[in-house]
Order: sequence, then structure tokens, then C-alpha cells
Amino acid sequence: MCWSARADLVVGGAVTAVGVLGLVRAHRAGRPERLPLAALPLVLGAHQLIEAAVWLGADGDLPAAPAGWARTAWAVIALPLLPLLVPLGVRCAALDASRSRRRVLTALVLLGLLVAVPLAHAVATHPVGVTAHAHTLEYRIGVPHPALLLAGYLLATVGAPLVSGDRLLRRLGLLTGVGAVVCALLWRLAFISTWCALAALASVLLLRWTSSPAPAHPHRPPPRPV
Repeated sequence: MCWSARADLVVGGAVTAVGVLGLVRAHRAGRPERLPLAALPLVLGAHQLIEAAVWLGADGDLPAAPAGWARTAWAVIALPLLPLLVPLGVRCAALDASRSRRRVLTALVLLGLLVAVPLAHAVATHPVGVTAHAHTLEYRIGVPHPALLLAGYLLATVGAPLVSGDRLLRRLGLLTGVGAVVCALLWRLAFISTWCALAALASVLLLRWTSSPAPAHPHRPPPRPV
């Protein structure tokens, strides 16, 4: 696996296109509750495009100011946004889940918020540094209690799809969970960068999920024809 500005541009462009298509499909299927999670590939695709600019800055091909903006934008998405967006998106889509599952998902949303607040503070108060290591990027942000926050981060982002009760979302959670272990073992210094790239690729699964039929629900209007 080799990551570079070019690789991030290719992956980012493809995943962004998938995200746009997924939002269109969710809208046409009459599934507004799925729109927040359907936006995840779009967010992760943009994230990879931003990392292409980070690569250019690390290689000295981008002026210091825009390179710094790119690093900060990348950190905002990777750290405070994702642990809140993923469980919130799963919770919004869980109209047909059991009451117990919805309670667990609500708890994971709150956990994501608890993780996002100190991460947002760290990004806002510390400069984001980056170093290239053998075709990967190591980000330095100055996050407090990193082990504790990482555990909460992964529990919120991986746990929510796993407990959703939806087969495709469980598959997404399984892929990102296994990917987290692999990235931690192979690219310890660049864990967050490589795991976000893997999550972007895995999020393509959501394209099928956005237009999958819902179980009959007494309070749901029938979907509009596509």
C-alpha cells in the first residue's frame, strides 16, 4: 500500500463521487433519515482530497500558509467530526431498530460528543504538525489522554454500525474495526491517517445501503419511485 498526493486525489475523487450519488439515492428513495450517514463518503472523500494538499505541503510543493490550513482542516474532520457524525448518522437512520438498540446508539452519540469536545479543543489550541514516514503521514496535534480518547473514538465510530442491527452497516463496522487493528499494527506512527483512508474506501458500502428498502413501518410514508 502506497499513499501519496496522487493516491489521495484518486481515492478522494472516487469516494466523493460515491458520496454525492449516495445522497441522491437516499433522497430519491424517500429516506431523509439516512442522509446524515449517507454523507459520510462525501466527507471522507473530501478528507482524502485535503490530505493530498497536506502531502504537497510535506513535500515542499505548497506554500506554508495553505499547507497549514490543509493540516488543520484534515485534523478537524479526522478528530472531532467523525466520532460525532458516525454514531449520530447511525442513530438517525435507526427508525426501525428496537428500543434497546436505539438506547445504545444514543449512548454512543453522547460518547462521540464527549470525545469530540477535547479533540476539538486540541485542534483549536495546538498547531497541527505532520511528518512523512515511508509513504504515510504522521500527524502531531497534542491530544490529551490519547489512549483514553482513542478508545472512546473507536467505540463510537466502529461500535455504532456494529450495534445498528442493519446487515450492511454491521459489515461497515466490521471492516473499519478490523482495519483499525491492521493499521495500528502496520502503521503505528501513521495510524490515524491510514485508518481514515481505509474507512473512506470501506464507506463505499454505504452506496448500496442508501437505496436499500426499509422494513414496513406503520408511520413511514411509502418511498417515492426512483
